Amino acid sequence: MSGPSESRRAYQTLRAFLHNEASGGLILMAVAFLAIVIANSPLAPAYFQALRSYVGPLNLLHWINDALMAVFFLLVGLEIKREMLDGQLSSWTRRLLPGIAAAGGMVVPALIYLAFNGGDPQTARGWAIPTATDIAFALGVLSLLGPRVPSSLKVFLAALAIIDDLGAVIIIALFYSSGVSIGDLAGAAFIFAALALMNREGVKHLSAYLLLGLILWVFVYRSGVHATVAGVLLALTIPLQRTPGTPEASPEASPLHRLERALHVPVAFVIVPIFGFANAGVSFAGVSAAVLLEPLSLGVAGGLVIGKLVGVFGAVFLMVRLGLADLPAAASWMQVFGVALLCGIGFTMSLFIGLLAFDDPDLQSRMKFGILAGSLIAGIGGYTVLRFAKREQR
Repeated sequence: MSGPSESRRAYQTLRAFLHNEASGGLILMAVAFLAIVIANSPLAPAYFQALRSYVGPLNLLHWINDALMAVFFLLVGLEIKREMLDGQLSSWTRRLLPGIAAAGGMVVPALIYLAFNGGDPQTARGWAIPTATDIAFALGVLSLLGPRVPSSLKVFLAALAIIDDLGAVIIIALFYSSGVSIGDLAGAAFIFAALALMNREGVKHLSAYLLLGLILWVFVYRSGVHATVAGVLLALTIPLQRTPGTPEASPEASPLHRLERALHVPVAFVIVPIFGFANAGVSFAGVSAAVLLEPLSLGVAGGLVIGKLVGVFGAVFLMVRLGLADLPAAASWMQVFGVALLCGIGFTMSLFIGLLAFDDPDLQSRMKFGILAGSLIAGIGGYTVLRFAKREQR
């Protein structure tokens, strides 16, 4: 008698988990930990060999980082477009505080990294590694705190991370592309123009956009610009249809909303965890504490923990003190301090930029040590501050 009822409750619980933005961050934490355990176990040779094995023209790691992550960047692009046109970032007043905070949270970490590595051309290339915030991880930590954190701070963090992602995309396109092929770049431009024309002419069939998007990915991959940029370019052309007579987009009719909903679960629970599992595995064999004190590791960790805190919190403090913005509703200064610390969790995007910056396995390992150490300190520190911080009484 109770079987169907229990099954229904289990289904509803699973559905709620899959549609909770923070759940992806919790899964990512688990697979990252699993990758580290495997990389330091007897299974390590098989793990690294599998990632180097070829499937067609690319090895498995390249398929994950260049192809699967293009889908991740497609979702990022859809979120950026929706928020800019129809969401929390749809006006300049809404963009101001998270926008300035995101800028501070990118500039200061880069400067701290360069303070340690600016004199070494080889490691200086990684200046952008600590500029990125991992929204899935950060929201995952916030979810553990429940109602202790006002919803306004969650909105602020999400908006900041979206602008941060936009900055990361621009950085990847401008600074981590090499050997540009003019012919393939022209081909990509032609396909992008065709996609934009389809949007202008009111084409709503997602299959047409996705088919041309696949061709766009091939051209961008061959052009020397990192292939994941194709995902963002495709997202910019997906129509955001508004209901006649209202300024708001219709989630049911809008192709952008439909595609975003369709991608949310596979990206959060399949693509990003696969990326994390493939790239978080780092061996600690023969590693001493001195590795974390080397300029590369220290620059990454210091940029994430201190740079993000100073950049984000300092920007918010200045904006509020100058009367240009207000604190998020019901949030205290200590809670903003805790969220600024959480911005130092730079796992997914930091790893991605680090892999673009360095080809040397030794540099990649030190970069990963810095990211893991910085993200862990920022996550624990942010959680602890928010756990004991009191809400603003208004």
